[in-house]
Amino acid sequence: MGIHRIGPFAVLLAATVCVAGCGAKQSGTSATTASTAASTPSTAVASATPTPAAPTPPAPTLAPRTEKWIDLKPGDCLAAPPSDDPAEVIVTVVDCATTHLAEAYLRADIPVDAAVTTTANQQCGAGFTQYTGLTVNGSQYTISYLIDSEQDRTSNNPLPSTVICLLQGAQGQSFTGSARR
Repeated sequence: MGIHRIGPFAVLLAATVCVAGCGAKQSGTSATTASTAASTPSTAVASATPTPAAPTPPAPTLAPRTEKWIDLKPGDCLAAPPSDDPAEVIVTVVDCATTHLAEAYLRADIPVDAAVTTTANQQCGAGFTQYTGLTVNGSQYTISYLIDSEQDRTSNNPLPSTVICLLQGAQGQSFTGSARR
C-alpha cells in the first residue's frame, strides 16, 4: 500500500462537487447533514471569489455661475480669484473638475481690530491643514484671504467680520480637482 498525494486541483474539484451536492434533497432528507464536514472548505472557496463592483458613473459637470465673493463657501472653485479692486464683487464659480485658479476652503468669523491680519493668517493656516491635510509651507499651494467686514459699531457682536480663505497654485498656476482631502 502506498501513500497517494492529491494535488490542489483535485481538492478544489472535490470541494466543488460537495458544494453542489449540499443543496440537493435525497428522498425527503437534506443532504447537508451527510456533508457537514465537506461544507466547511466550500465556504472558504466561495468567499475567495470577489464580486466585481458596479462602475460608478461620472459626476455631472456643473455649469459656471457668478456670485458675490462674500457668498463663497468652502469647496467653491474660482475661474480666477477676485481682484484687489474693492468695487469688483462678482466672481465666477466653476466645477472643481475643470481648470481653475483658486478654491475657497474656509469661512471663519473674526474680530476686527489691529490684529486682523494676524488673526486671518492664523485662521487660514489652520484651516488649510484641516482642509487639505498638508501644511502651507512646502506644498504646491499658497493662501490668500478676503475679509467681509460688517463693522456695525452699535451691535454687541464680538466677531463682526468673516475671513474667506482661498488657496491658489504656489506659482499662480491653474489646477484641476479639489485640494480637499
